[in-house]
Amino acid sequence: MPYEDGPVAGRVDVHHHFTAPAWLDWAAERGVVNREKLPWWTRWDLDAALEVMDKTGISTAVMTVAMLGRFRERAERQESARIALRAAADVVEEHPARFAFFTPVFLDDLELSQWSLRYGLDELGAVGVSTRTSMDGVYLGDAGHDRLLQELNDRSAVVSTHPMEVPAGKDGGAGLPGMPPFVCDFLMDTTRAAINLIRNGTLDRYPNLSFVLPHGGGFLPYMATRLELFGGHLTPGIEPGRVRDYLHRFYFDTAGPMSPSATPTLLATVDPGRVLFGTDWPPTSAQAVADIAVPALDGDPFLSPEQLRGINRENALRLLPSLAR
Repeated sequence: MPYEDGPVAGRVDVHHHFTAPAWLDWAAERGVVNREKLPWWTRWDLDAALEVMDKTGISTAVMTVAMLGRFRERAERQESARIALRAAADVVEEHPARFAFFTPVFLDDLELSQWSLRYGLDELGAVGVSTRTSMDGVYLGDAGHDRLLQELNDRSAVVSTHPMEVPAGKDGGAGLPGMPPFVCDFLMDTTRAAINLIRNGTLDRYPNLSFVLPHGGGFLPYMATRLELFGGHLTPGIEPGRVRDYLHRFYFDTAGPMSPSATPTLLATVDPGRVLFGTDWPPTSAQAVADIAVPALDGDPFLSPEQLRGINRENALRLLPSLAR
């Protein structure tokens, strides 16, 4: 494997999307998905995953379990999650040193989330949970999520978040025509969720939770000063003197890819010990990961070897010590 030593050895990828082939079989049989019309990133393949991991020095990838389509009935949603989680656990069982996974929680269904915690965390050995940053325009940290967040806090859970398309406006529009949501909407959705967690006091009420914000935290690190200046205009307001403390409570992954020009702002705004390596594969292609994102990170002039070691591996192992195997 390349990168056998030095600051890039043994990377831990905390942002790896997993669409289980077994789940696709199950969903296709029920007419939920049409394989011919699915985007490229749903075609997860073990050999392809290991190839990109070996090429870029990734020792372990933490999978976020994807389930496409929407189900109305809880029994069907639970069966969908069960199929996907069992498939993720099978990958880990076959390659325990190379993979781990997050179990999903559902912002619109507390009972289903509780089942997923028992099945994914307690039975199958997930290392944390994953959640959308918003659901039908309701953002993570809403009062309706308190029971779920309390249970996660009791478990000292690591919560990996992922953004959604910014909700349509009153005119019914779905954003700028011709602009996919991953270009801009995702960054805004992450930023909104993070601010919601701050203004609603979630970080204070549930101090045992560790939230991972993808894509460098969206726009959050770059608008910290604006939040300090104008946070009092929010309802409820944010105390300006606490903004930097709050930003140091989050973890931030590098999936994107991040540009070296963004590094000084990120490191000046957040705790460098809370920056984690992430690829966003396969939505971000193997070529983009191997030829663009990873070389940019390794050659970033603003990162010291110690900081690079932290981002690539050590920070993740402090957050998820079970990966140190």
